[in-house]
Amino acid sequence: MLLRFQALSVHLLTASGAVFAMLAMLAAVEEKWSLMFLWLVVAFAVDGIDGPLARKYHVKVNAPQFDGVLLDLIIDYLTYVFIPAYALFKSGLLPGWTGWFAIIVITFASAMYFADTRMKTKDNSFSGFPGCWNMLVLVLFATQPNFWVTTFIVAALAVAMFLPLKFIHPVRTARWRAVSLPMALAWTVFAGWAAWVDFYPNSWAHWGLVATSIYLMLAGVAQQVFPPRKA
Repeated sequence: MLLRFQALSVHLLTASGAVFAMLAMLAAVEEKWSLMFLWLVVAFAVDGIDGPLARKYHVKVNAPQFDGVLLDLIIDYLTYVFIPAYALFKSGLLPGWTGWFAIIVITFASAMYFADTRMKTKDNSFSGFPGCWNMLVLVLFATQPNFWVTTFIVAALAVAMFLPLKFIHPVRTARWRAVSLPMALAWTVFAGWAAWVDFYPNSWAHWGLVATSIYLMLAGVAQQVFPPRKA
């Protein structure tokens, strides 16, 4: 009975991401971008812990009436894709046709990627950019690059979703996890702080965001370039 309750509680924790997504969307509609990102950071943190808990309490065995993978994908599409794309469009970071280009490319490519059965690699990494647009858009809000740079980054990552490039999962990819997991935790802290201070231009959190984002973006590719030595 206890195991069933614990497993069901994990599903309820995952489902709470939908509530945080709605709160983020309400903030986005009112163009309260810092508040929106704070809710998305909370959702990101929940997404980071519910997976390990699901495996610990064997939710597929102890609470099989709910499909945790499907539930997670639904919420991830809202928090990782849909809301960040809306923010990028409405914020003015991409004026004119570039905004329309971004929301069409991000939502369409991500829908196809999330349905791709080849999404995961054998070492529990992602094959192709895993649609973490929430992370990218938050960094763009913090750094405010030229709109041409932003458009190029969006286009390049949309293409990268379907290229044989590896992107690590900070929790599940075993190789370099001792570095990757602290990097992901640090990114979460930097993201929360940047949003808390309303993306103040001189905030030290921006440098931390850029540094941790570069690692999380390129660590998987680096593992492909430098494969582990055979014993």
